Formats: sequence, structure tokens, C-alpha cells
Amino acid sequence: MAELTGLVLCGAPLGNPADASARLRQVLTEVDLVAAEDTRRLLRLARDLDVVIPGKIVSYFEGNEERRTPELVEAMRDGQRVALVTDGGMPSVSDPGYRLVAAALAAGLPVTCAPGPSAVTTALALSGLPCDRFCFEGFLPRKGGERRARLAALAAEERTLVFFESTHRVQDTLADLVAAFGGDRAAALCRELTKTYEEVRRAPLAELAELAEFRGEITLVVAGAVPDTTRPTDEQLIAEVAAHVAEGMSRRDAAAAVAAAHRLPKRDVYHLSTRR
Repeated sequence: MAELTGLVLCGAPLGNPADASARLRQVLTEVDLVAAEDTRRLLRLARDLDVVIPGKIVSYFEGNEERRTPELVEAMRDGQRVALVTDGGMPSVSDPGYRLVAAALAAGLPVTCAPGPSAVTTALALSGLPCDRFCFEGFLPRKGGERRARLAALAAEERTLVFFESTHRVQDTLADLVAAFGGDRAAALCRELTKTYEEVRRAPLAELAELAEFRGEITLVVAGAVPDTTRPTDEQLIAEVAAHVAEGMSRRDAAAAVAAAHRLPKRDVYHLSTRR
């Protein structure tokens, strides 16, 4: 393997240390500096892999990445080799990393990757849903109104959808998915992937929404929409917009969501909704 320079993005195991690649082990023993989302988890992983990290270890997480990014770029400019490791999966995929990658590239520094596990592709493969085309949405908005607006805009998406969600919001998200997509839409709820208590529930959204509270790290995979070539009547469109407005969306956002769901021009639906 050629000498490492610049930034190396390291894919870390989602839960099972045995999923770590030989290249990850090598990178950790060769770089001058390791930036970790959680330094304690990194050291625990190193112990599990029987690896000694000789380089300096610093934290790099959501709360300090803006401040620390220039420091890491300067270290790379000085010739140091830097590895970025997040808690599990690939950096930049709903984890810290994008800011540092962009800054390194802007500075003309090399960026490479030691690929590893990803909750997105692991959940897709386990879901039993079509994987040839998919759309990764990451974490949905925390506020209910914003979350419902996002889901309404995605209701007509024909690709399989992948979401990350926290244990504290998954029940509300499932209820909003049922309201936006319909309870019959096929889905898979994957929790604690590759860990001791890994679980995959495959069922229609309405059935998942009725289950007890889930714990652990959760990835939701939802089937895409089946195209509907039938145009709703004007009265139906107006009623759909009114329903979204009643849930707290602005009329303009509600019209945009309804238009996206039926593949209609936003302007036409908005004008319909303002008729008196």
C-alpha cells in the first residue's frame, strides 16, 4: 500500500468489530493523527482489534467540527497524515466529515477512503425491498410540522427510501409515515445492525406503527410509491391542501407537497387552493 497522505476517511464497524477491514487496522497504525467522533469508542475499537494507535488522537464531532476543521487542515498542510473515524459506518453519511472533506479539497489536499460498513446499504440489503434505485434521506426534521411536510413531499417518490431515526422519535415518525404514505406501504425497521440484539421487522407501515417502542440505533427502509396516472379532481386537490394546512403547514408548502405527490405544477395547485 502506498504511503498515506492527506485525509483518510475510515469506515468503522456498525457494531461487530469483526467487520473491521484489514485496511482500517493498517491506517490506524500508520497515520500521524486520528480525528474521532468519540475518542473513547475509538480506543475501545482499537482494543477489540488488538491495534495500537501511535498517532495523536483528537475529538471531532458536531459540537467542535467547525473549530477543529482548520486545525486538521493545517496539520495536513504540515505533512501530517490524518484519519477520520466516526462511531460507526462511513464519515460524512449523517456523521461528521463533510466539512473536513470539503476543506481539505479546497486546500488542494488529497482525500482517500478506507471503505467499510454502512447502515444504509446493510439495511437495504436486509429489507427485502427493491435496492436497484434508492433515496437516502438521513434524519427527518425533529419538529412535527417540518417532518410531515418533508414526508408529504416524498409521498410520490418511486425509489426505495432509507431514513435514520432515534428511539425517541421513531413512533412519531412511523405515525407520520402512515399518514403521508398510507398504512399499506411495505417497510422494514432495522435496529442495532450487526450487534448482539440485531432485529429486522418487515411489515406494512401501519403494522410497524402499532408495535411497542423500539430501542437502539434504527434505520427505516420504506418501499417507493407505485405511480398513479389518475389525476385527482380539483376538489380532491383542494381538500388535500386544506388537510396539510390544518396540520400546520403553510398554504404554499402544502400546495407544493400535494403537487409533488401527484406530479402536477406547483403553481396550478396553489392557484386552485386559493380559489374562493
